Amino acid sequence: MAAEGGGKEMNEIKTQFTTREGLYKLLSHSEYSRPNRVPFNSQGSNPVRVSFVNVNDQSGNGDRLCFNVGRELYFYIYKGVRKAADLSKPIDKRIYKGTQPTCHDFNHLTATAESVSLLVGFSAGQVQLIDPIKKETSKLFNEERLIDKSRVTCVKWVPGSESLFLVAHSSGNMYLYNVEHTCGTTAPHYQLLKQGESFAVHTCKSKSTRNPLLKWTVGEGALNEFAFSPDGKFLACVSQDGFLRVFNFDSVELHGTMKSYFGGLLCVCWSPDGKYIVTGGEDDLVTVWSFVDCRVIARGHGHKSWVSVVAFDPYTTSVEETDPMEFSGSDEDFQDLLHFGRDRANSTQSRLSKRNSTDSRPVSVTYRFGSVGQDTQLCLWDLTEDILFPHQPLSRARTHTNVMNATSPPAGSGGTNPGSNGNSITTPGNSVPPPLPRSNSLPHSAVSNAGSKSSVMDGAIASGVSKFATLSLHDRKERHHEKDHKRNHSMGHISSKSSDKLNLVTKTKTDPAKTLGTPLCPRMEDVPLLEPLICKKIAHERLTVLIFLEDCIVTACQEGFICTWARPGKVGLLSSQNQANSPSGTVV
Repeated sequence: MAAEGGGKEMNEIKTQFTTREGLYKLLSHSEYSRPNRVPFNSQGSNPVRVSFVNVNDQSGNGDRLCFNVGRELYFYIYKGVRKAADLSKPIDKRIYKGTQPTCHDFNHLTATAESVSLLVGFSAGQVQLIDPIKKETSKLFNEERLIDKSRVTCVKWVPGSESLFLVAHSSGNMYLYNVEHTCGTTAPHYQLLKQGESFAVHTCKSKSTRNPLLKWTVGEGALNEFAFSPDGKFLACVSQDGFLRVFNFDSVELHGTMKSYFGGLLCVCWSPDGKYIVTGGEDDLVTVWSFVDCRVIARGHGHKSWVSVVAFDPYTTSVEETDPMEFSGSDEDFQDLLHFGRDRANSTQSRLSKRNSTDSRPVSVTYRFGSVGQDTQLCLWDLTEDILFPHQPLSRARTHTNVMNATSPPAGSGGTNPGSNGNSITTPGNSVPPPLPRSNSLPHSAVSNAGSKSSVMDGAIASGVSKFATLSLHDRKERHHEKDHKRNHSMGHISSKSSDKLNLVTKTKTDPAKTLGTPLCPRMEDVPLLEPLICKKIAHERLTVLIFLEDCIVTACQEGFICTWARPGKVGLLSSQNQANSPSGTVV
């Protein structure tokens, strides 16, 4: 049997896989797609993306799902592991002409059972604000493409704000918008606010406040994705030039950079405590970067093609028992490690509180993250003690992984570090993060000062404008001659003779040969190489979505099929009869 099926097994689509915590199982009846379920011809189309929001309705099905396939955009009630998908009843369906949706993001602060705010970016450069529950279209930004004519690569609400959002384009520019302002009827003029190594930030020069409030020009080539830190203070960007750049968002300061091993970086995510950033891209690697130390601490090789999505799993924690005689560290070290666990780590913390008792051993936390790629494979990875703290003695105790039950902190509960004060702290994640919203780029954060975030940002922009009002910059016409990066034809860096003249950005001519072996890009043998816990082929087409939810993992491929993988023990929520007999895509 083994010899006969050996070749088939390499190409077989997996429907389940086992990790230390148990069996993950694909729920075929909980697969979302276009209502007619005909596989989509993905040639030349933009990647399928998925966004989640919880509207807290009384039905028990509070989750809502949005996804794009080609020119189409769908909005469904997401029933997850609880009930089969009903593809015949989308809450909202839209078909666009002349452009395609490329990305989208819900505002989790304002979502209710009666109304949600959804931003949608498009291949022609526009951004639309819609309400798929009310079936309304509120506003269209960059309607005449006067701000930017290139494809929208990433759009996200600014954490803690009901009105501010950030948009990235394949031109390499990012723009900050306010939904309450208009875009104007003429192309905007800009004045320099701040300039640094390989980036520049401009304000919109106008008699009255208009969009965009800010224009960021970052690196060279397309800006492929950005992600806010859990506390909303920092912004990580990955570009086609192969660089990760991390900024302090409010002060517009560059915190640190990293260079890919080869080619462009396509995706980025933060650990739930904000201490680590993971990127993936055209070097087929996942790279782990320490925010505090500003250095690469590990790479992971398991994919056979470009890595399209990376995401941390905030619901899975590895708890390692160590011999007290072998551990060197303080109670504060343990608390730092446990910050990202939220209240769901109560069992871990209770064991930690018994550290001084003779029958208890100290514990530490290991991070879990996942990645999917164009090789149609899902990889899961563990960041363990020997990688995070290489100078501490390794434990000889057996490691086991627990899937913790996620519970939201009670309303009004304190979420700050007991040792913190009002002073500004440069490291994100100094407080216990609130529940993470379910969106396709983790993590966002509902900041406690949500009401003041917008006014603070507008105030900062206003002061920046007045500060630089004396600068007289030549008005520059927007140049949109750079074509979208053809990923299936291009490997390595984009070269553009005119890029040096674009928006006064101080470009650093980084020679890959000179970068390799430096802290920006260590050699392979200079950093630990991670091996994936699992590496499974789970689709026929390249994978474009990976989202970790409390009771399942959600993946999607370019054919337009959104799949639900029940976590260990969660599949029991459905009767075995339903699992066996339910035809895919019908109501049980």
